[in-house]
Amino acid sequence: MKSKIKANSQNVANPFVYSDTNKRYHTYDYYLKQRFGSKCAKIPIDAHMTCPNIDGSKGFGGCIYCSGGGVGASANCCMDIEEQYKRGVELLADKWHADKYIPYLQYHTNTYSPLPVLKELYEKLLKMPGAVGLNIATRADCLPDRTVDYLADIAERTVLTVELGLQSIHDSTAKLINRGHTYEEFLDGYERLRHASDMINIAIHLIDGLPGEDPDMMLATAKAVGCLKPDMVKIHSLYVNKGTRLFDMYDAGEFTPIKKEEYIDILVRQLQVLPPETVIGRITGDGERGIAVAPDWAFRKVDILNGVDKKMFAENTWQGRLYGK
Repeated sequence: MKSKIKANSQNVANPFVYSDTNKRYHTYDYYLKQRFGSKCAKIPIDAHMTCPNIDGSKGFGGCIYCSGGGVGASANCCMDIEEQYKRGVELLADKWHADKYIPYLQYHTNTYSPLPVLKELYEKLLKMPGAVGLNIATRADCLPDRTVDYLADIAERTVLTVELGLQSIHDSTAKLINRGHTYEEFLDGYERLRHASDMINIAIHLIDGLPGEDPDMMLATAKAVGCLKPDMVKIHSLYVNKGTRLFDMYDAGEFTPIKKEEYIDILVRQLQVLPPETVIGRITGDGERGIAVAPDWAFRKVDILNGVDKKMFAENTWQGRLYGK
């Protein structure tokens, strides 16, 4: 049931049930309000971990789009966990007016450490003031059985979301971007995590506009991921960071970023084939000014969000309309 309808034509005409606004997809904001009854803010945490395609286990340098071998620069890299959490709460206090928080282990691969190290880290975060859950970003090939068992235990005690970077189902793309694992390896980790506990929320990360991919390949990725019925999907376009191998390709004219109109079009097509119950954690990323150099439209997040809303309304479509077809 919709709990609230605002007085404008898009809201009144919205057929999508997992929404109380004009959004025709299952937003993370809607999920948080339904799950926690109020605003809930994520607090990014840098646990100073690495990745198997950085340290030489599976490769070096990280994915071709990562600056410094990670997913962007962390302003928290020199702070301990408690300081990072406190600072994050203070920064978000005025913006969100929230008293519930989710520590978010965002940078690098946050299950890529010995289990005793992970236990100390996770348990500390679970005890932070106002913490009502825990989000852990990692890779599906970094989930040893003992770690998976421990994650299942955590999920019995709090709202746990494990975020798995996939980006694309196409192994040719994974090889090109130096991902360091195949789609089959991803599926193995995903299924073991899924079977460990129904209480673990699983999110899958996708990137549109990767080198060599056309819209049909991106749509195929969304369809395959939809068949897995993840609890959440997070999508953003590929942007070019300085100091990366992708930047070298872009600078040499070997890579052209996806255009805004193309991205909005494929994004709407992808949303249509994802299950309506799946939460859409994001449909645009956060390129950092001074580091991200292209595409320039990626900085204008509101334009992308509005573009998706307008296109879905104009086409009278919604998330899941073509799911399973």
